[in-house]
Amino acid sequence: MPRSVNHVASRARRKKVMKLAKGYFGRRKNVWTVAKNAVEKGLVYAFRDRRQKKRDFRALWIQRINAGARLHGVSYSALMGKIHSAGIELNRKVLADLAMNHPEAFKAVVETVK
Repeated sequence: MPRSVNHVASRARRKKVMKLAKGYFGRRKNVWTVAKNAVEKGLVYAFRDRRQKKRDFRALWIQRINAGARLHGVSYSALMGKIHSAGIELNRKVLADLAMNHPEAFKAVVETVK
């Protein structure tokens, strides 16, 4: 009697990984062992970079607020200290957007805390 092998599940598992490898270059898209490694590495990068993205955006917002603040003669750290002590509850994302897209509103915030 032939041995029982669950081809349905193993094929489905490989198919799932090969679907994730779609769009990769060269053997990474169609050779099982190479594609499996590429997909695993890609998922590791995705997990890591979801957290990295938050850091990157916070750094970008801080740079934009600093640039906007220095146009009005105050540093980033001084501005943020005054904003917190004044009780203004605008986060860095909103302040960065004001500095970039609504300079008059950002100026009003700076003048309020000066």
